[in-house]
Amino acid sequence: MTTWDPNRYLQFADDRSRPFIDLVARVQGEPATIVDLGCGPGHLTAVLRSRWPEATIHGVDSSPDMIDRANGDGADDRVTYELADVTTWTASEPVDLIISNALLQWVPDQLEVIRRLAAHVAPGGTFALQVPCNYDAPSHRLLHEISSQPPYGEHTAGLHDDRGTHPETYLELFTGLGWAVDAWETTYLHVLQGDDPVFDWISGTGARPILQALPDGVREEFVGAYKAALREAYPAQPWGTVLPFSRTFAVARRED
Repeated sequence: MTTWDPNRYLQFADDRSRPFIDLVARVQGEPATIVDLGCGPGHLTAVLRSRWPEATIHGVDSSPDMIDRANGDGADDRVTYELADVTTWTASEPVDLIISNALLQWVPDQLEVIRRLAAHVAPGGTFALQVPCNYDAPSHRLLHEISSQPPYGEHTAGLHDDRGTHPETYLELFTGLGWAVDAWETTYLHVLQGDDPVFDWISGTGARPILQALPDGVREEFVGAYKAALREAYPAQPWGTVLPFSRTFAVARRED
């Protein structure tokens, strides 16, 4: 089971936050109740509070470390956090806005899970989501190519799925439910600083399951090979290292 490090994840907090801010900007209306699925360490709750000052916000995440970090700031009595698995989580009452940022790509059978969760959205409410769509990028291609080779492959079997989802998939899903849908894809050009910034970025998210699957000694050998390949694929420039990162967005509104 993959564990998550809030400090590692927050290393690039500003860059990681931008897609969520862009997603929130496309949500219409004034939801009174918001559920943030995959809330992580709670650092994006402030974005929701800024947009909807009077809303009740409930964050859900399956990582105990993330929830502990999120609960560290109890200043807002209209914000709660819950340790739960999105595949089985249910709302106690209809929700005006369910929002999910960079979570659903980790969920097996995510479309079925979304259909189940959509039933918890109140009439006139919204389901908004964002997922990475860069699994054909050098960062991920090299990750899986190298980790599939000996001596790594025997430890990483089953960890090489392409988890990217394009906007058309969500458009078809929500229109099939009779909802109004705004779906799109954006490529961000993140300018990163440091000696191995692309590795630092992906080691906190997409590479984490593979890194944790490798035993000590083997992991260090893999990291050296992977870092070298990333430096070649993403050459440093005088102003930093450019990481193109494509993401899929969908904002669906239930009209009944």
